[in-house]
Amino acid sequence: MQEDLLSGSPYDDDRPAPVGADAVLAGLDPEQRAVATALHGPVCVLAGAGTGKTRAITHRIAYGVRSGVYQPQQVLAVTFTARAAGEMRGRLRELGAEGVQARTFHSAALRQLQYFWPRAVGGEVPRLLERKVQLVAEAAGRCGLRVQRTELRDLTGEIEWAKVTQIVPDDYAAAVLKAGREAPRDPAEIARVYATYEQTKRDRAVIDFEDVLLLTAAILEDRPEIADRVRAQYRHFTVDEYQDVSPLQQRLLDQWTGPGASLCVVGDASQTIYSFTGATPDYLLNFRTRHPEATVVKLVRDYRSTPQVVHLANGLLAQARGQAAQHRLELVSQREAGPEPVYVEYADEPTEAESTAHRIKDLLALPAERGGCRASEIAVLFRTNGMSEVYEQALADLGISYQLKGAERFFERPEVREAGVLLKGAARAGSDPLTADAPDLASQVRAVLATRGFTATPPGGSGAVRERWESLAALVRLAEEFEAARHKAGESGDLSAYVAELDARAAAQHAPAVEGVTLASLHAAKGLEWDAVFLVGLTEGTMPIIYAKTDEQVEEERRLLYVGVTRARRNLSLSWSLARSPGGRASRKPTRFLDGLRPGSGAPGSRSGARGGRGGVEFGEGRPAARKARGPVKCRVCDRTLTEAVERKLRRCESCPSSMDEALFERLREWRAGQAKKQGAPAYVVFTDATLMAIAEDVPANERELAVISGVGAMKLDKYGAAVLSLCAGEEPEADSEEAPDDTSDESA
Repeated sequence: MQEDLLSGSPYDDDRPAPVGADAVLAGLDPEQRAVATALHGPVCVLAGAGTGKTRAITHRIAYGVRSGVYQPQQVLAVTFTARAAGEMRGRLRELGAEGVQARTFHSAALRQLQYFWPRAVGGEVPRLLERKVQLVAEAAGRCGLRVQRTELRDLTGEIEWAKVTQIVPDDYAAAVLKAGREAPRDPAEIARVYATYEQTKRDRAVIDFEDVLLLTAAILEDRPEIADRVRAQYRHFTVDEYQDVSPLQQRLLDQWTGPGASLCVVGDASQTIYSFTGATPDYLLNFRTRHPEATVVKLVRDYRSTPQVVHLANGLLAQARGQAAQHRLELVSQREAGPEPVYVEYADEPTEAESTAHRIKDLLALPAERGGCRASEIAVLFRTNGMSEVYEQALADLGISYQLKGAERFFERPEVREAGVLLKGAARAGSDPLTADAPDLASQVRAVLATRGFTATPPGGSGAVRERWESLAALVRLAEEFEAARHKAGESGDLSAYVAELDARAAAQHAPAVEGVTLASLHAAKGLEWDAVFLVGLTEGTMPIIYAKTDEQVEEERRLLYVGVTRARRNLSLSWSLARSPGGRASRKPTRFLDGLRPGSGAPGSRSGARGGRGGVEFGEGRPAARKARGPVKCRVCDRTLTEAVERKLRRCESCPSSMDEALFERLREWRAGQAKKQGAPAYVVFTDATLMAIAEDVPANERELAVISGVGAMKLDKYGAAVLSLCAGEEPEADSEEAPDDTSDESA
């Protein structure tokens, strides 16, 4: 008998091999099966968004356990969030692989640190600092610096980045310069705060979460006998989201695995979006170099998103550059066709928010068979958290419930902590007058929470009052689900059992689902998915963010948009506004990442073959009707007033760079030649070169967009519109009339 270092429970190495292993493989696709049956590492799984990576790796572990190749207590699966670890544990239990440890890096390291500290160092483990912000503020004050609240958050982030990249205070300033990192203030000042923060921790005998990894790795490095103990216990490792590991996490992983362990890593370099925290895809991309004998499996069958969503996602990555782009995975949707992504341009931000809220209300009103969604299956995603307020208000104005993702942890909210105390008191009382007349568990919970203002209907407006109500409503819904699950299992679900469930969820940070539209930043949306996703605020300066200066920073912004797109299962909307406020100057431009992908945007520079989804265009409220320009025409690139006829037709200076789809231009010329031959007329009678160039630059998606182009009059739109739009869509036009055009007056250049 031995003791599990993470669970503290004994296990038996001589237990009989389990049976029914082949049943684990049922239902896996060929690539997932290849992962599941590759039981001896090293194994590298390159898994695109929505390709079932969690399914593949949990079935691999379960197959190893049920075939007797793995002893469950010798398997350690690590990931990055408590939610992901909890999901993995649940799936492993369902697959008959109880006893496998699935934890976050920090959780696994903390348990080992607590276990080995007394014998390696002596005494009790230093107290863990749950939040370092207050101590960082104190350190800044001791350095004589006045720091605003937002600056304090940035300072804390810089210290965390330095620690996970293993940079000591004395080396911080030089490391920032070498990395091309934009520090939130003078690097020398940050280095002083960092050094003072570290000294303050030592003086008070406390450690932070980064110290947990550092100290565990140091103990394993300095005490070979302890490292041998860990390696004897854990022989099979799985690391999820491997593209997000930091140098410090990799250092600890190297100590865990040693030279003889079986290692399986899973990741997607195209979803690397946390480099600002120290994460790097280098370990994933160079895995085959470090392990030449590794088995590499690529998962590209996308089970999450429709072909239309996948087509746009692939188009985004087709334009990417850099090392991660060289390893991109081209997804293949396994779902039935759905609606095209919708691209919407609005006059200003309030109009964008209000219109988005109305479109969400329409989705909620539709039945499921007609494409409708529940509120919890809809998300509004934005680049920065500061963008949420206008959407909170717009949804609240329409009475639509919502939840903020990535805000304060659910079980740490004051109203949730207070509710927990009240529910525990009612459970202990047993015959509490509050719950005496309540016929079921959910009614008892409602009765208890009513003493703190909970009502059956939500309050009007947005803000703190609405958020408090949403938290309490989530506890009521959880009670309903808990009671139903207990009833289905033939068990009773009283208030005491429900309180125990809340405690277990709080310990695992497994928050209940809030039945409302999710509002989240793109970073907070990683790992989640919804039936309908609204990507909002997609303008230059926001996406990519204005402080993305280097090529790699811009590419990470592209990957962030890719993550947002791949959160959608079926409905996807991408929108932007031309001005910040009503009546403001319409100076904004949609993100460059959609060039060549959204209709009417032309082709992306040198990547004409990477054109993506041909989604329908929907113009938002407040946008003026399209019409031909009668006043000054400005260059679309440099904003100079154009005077030459050809330049006005192209809407750019001849010297400014063109976004023309050259392949489309040649197809248009070939089609025009055929038309001219049929009519026995010069080619320019059909369309001039300048008009064809303008079409190939704008790539119109419908008659309205085509009609805006100079040189396309009403008669030509009627005669040639369908054929031109077919060519722009990459299709062959239908056979058309051989009659000569009745009007050539709109071809003046």
